[in-house]
Amino acid sequence: MGTSLRPRPGCRSRGATYARAVSANPFLAPSPLPFGYPDFTAIREEHFAEAFEAGMAEQRAEVAAVTADPAPATFENTIVALERSGRTLQRVSAVFFTLVSSCSTAGIREIEAAVAPRLAAHHDAITLDPALFARIEALFDAREDLGLDPESHRLLERYHRDAVRAGARLGPAEQSRLRELNAELSALSTEFGSLLLAEANDSAVHVTDVDELDGLSPDAISAAEQAARARGLDGYLITMVLPTGQPALASLTDRALRQRVHTASVSRGSRGGPHDTREIVRRMVGLRAERARLLGHPHHASWSVEPGTAGTVEAMDAMLDQLAPVAAANVRAEAEELAAVAGHPIEPWDRAFYAERVRRERYDLDGEALRPYFELDRVLHDGVFRAAALLYGLRFAERTDLPLHHPDVRVFDVHDSDGQLGLFVFDPYARDSKRGGAWMNSFVSQSHLLGTRPVVLNTLNIAKPADGEPTLLTLDNVRTAFHEFGHALHGLFSDVRYPTFSGTSVPRDFVEYPSQVNEMWLDHPEILPGYARHHATGEPLDPALVARLAESRSYGEGFASTEYLAATQLDQAWHRLAPDAVPDDVPAFEAAAIEAAGLAVPSAPPRYRTTYFNHVFGGGYSAAYYSYIWSEVLDADTVEWFAENGGLDRAVGERFRRGLLAVGGAVDPLEAYRAFRGRDPEIGPLLARRFGKV
Repeated sequence: MGTSLRPRPGCRSRGATYARAVSANPFLAPSPLPFGYPDFTAIREEHFAEAFEAGMAEQRAEVAAVTADPAPATFENTIVALERSGRTLQRVSAVFFTLVSSCSTAGIREIEAAVAPRLAAHHDAITLDPALFARIEALFDAREDLGLDPESHRLLERYHRDAVRAGARLGPAEQSRLRELNAELSALSTEFGSLLLAEANDSAVHVTDVDELDGLSPDAISAAEQAARARGLDGYLITMVLPTGQPALASLTDRALRQRVHTASVSRGSRGGPHDTREIVRRMVGLRAERARLLGHPHHASWSVEPGTAGTVEAMDAMLDQLAPVAAANVRAEAEELAAVAGHPIEPWDRAFYAERVRRERYDLDGEALRPYFELDRVLHDGVFRAAALLYGLRFAERTDLPLHHPDVRVFDVHDSDGQLGLFVFDPYARDSKRGGAWMNSFVSQSHLLGTRPVVLNTLNIAKPADGEPTLLTLDNVRTAFHEFGHALHGLFSDVRYPTFSGTSVPRDFVEYPSQVNEMWLDHPEILPGYARHHATGEPLDPALVARLAESRSYGEGFASTEYLAATQLDQAWHRLAPDAVPDDVPAFEAAAIEAAGLAVPSAPPRYRTTYFNHVFGGGYSAAYYSYIWSEVLDADTVEWFAENGGLDRAVGERFRRGLLAVGGAVDPLEAYRAFRGRDPEIGPLLARRFGKV
């Protein structure tokens, strides 16, 4: 504690234009920078604890003023007052949790461990306040007579629903136990994330002989050498990405090294030692089950799914049950084909390698040969940004005057025809202080009530090359960039009054929909030729190769669907347990759950195993990992709509923007979809995309 963010290696700020005195806590007043962008030149680690305490105290005082008001409850003096509350807490939380996930230090982790249960208790103190709930319920009961506009009406219903779901109707003893459960779950989730980061770093595979890296591209070998050097090691380091499948497995010719890498990946969190996560998982599962029972649900999955667009676990199961048998049959056929090519049964560490070989032979496509055509800056400007320009009329201009939380971060002004929308922040590279995966979050969310415009952040985990070398992406990296920018657009296009509904503040099983739709522009004929150019010569990707790329799109979908569905069913199995039924043997339970779902295919392990399933034990997707495939039903249906209505066209983009992206959570998502599409979503396009059948 007390360490400056600036001098700490790898986590420092730049941009002194807006520097101010550092003695005052910068979170205690709005940032002076454009759009409320955080003033990283002024922020120090010692500011966080003070700002959290001040922010919680400020919001408690604001809520106390609401409940002490002698006037009868009105929408303005209760609901709107709550929407305006907690601004200091929002400012510090937005910055702090960005650093937790992308620029973690020992001091940051120490603060997080201390503040996480306090934040849970703070939230409970508000949602379980009987005087506040009485005012909310009185308004809710009279909601049809209040003359509210549709967004205000929905906000009142949302406050009431969330309070009830949080336990506002429980008795004092039950609420006391609920507070204990929430505090401990918050602390355990924090601990899981911290252990997983340390475990991922410790699991990196150290290679001393460059010959073992045969098959990797020169720039990939250079990146591995750079990773080793950054840790003070000789040789090369193959670092871990968050999912089970590691990118190097598609290229390494050394089968023994492939097995080492795969074993290191699937062993994360279950090797014993200080970073083992199994006991945390078991404890969290039991506490979540107990909390669900307390709140009137048979299990945590029921409680988690209820506010989503699926509504019930039965509806979710019905959709998953259509997919699992087809996926498993396809992946078994794929494994047989790969075994014939390999001359031996396919183990998990063989699949990607031989799948890449088949892809090369069948479609004359080589993933490594594609990488020189996917250079990061060109993908960003001539791919991701250009698609947004053609579809939505956006313009992007990089600025270098704003302070940064890490030197690799970049900031862009975003304009449309009406002026400046907000800021887009981009953090592309992997580092030891960053958790795995890719995500979007906001430093500032849009709200007409608060007069705020969006500052959104995309964080990726691309291997950083050696100095002077180009950043060359895999096709999967390119897809991730388009995907995460779809989330960014959701935040940038937000056009709502209340912050509760801003941008991506939609049900968990809808939030992935806009991001998955945005992936469609990756290989669009008006987009891909613009960015798929050789980084050294500028030569465009051969059109024949582009055609083969499109032809190969569904190759390997059996595996992709099976690994995802296995993780989804694993998530569901853990979260349908009773409090007293949590097993001791985590791997055995995991294997049985996947077997019961019909997805036990040796060559296709789940995308995440329990002990490194950060989505559900360190993030917000518990019992909700199904969201990706649920959202993909809408996504695939929408891709057909774009094709039917002119594709990459400004008028078409405007309809999608205004009808679905701009409304955030202010409109029921499925009602917005029906109004946009003219009907309910249909699953046929998804089945055709994944399995070639309707």
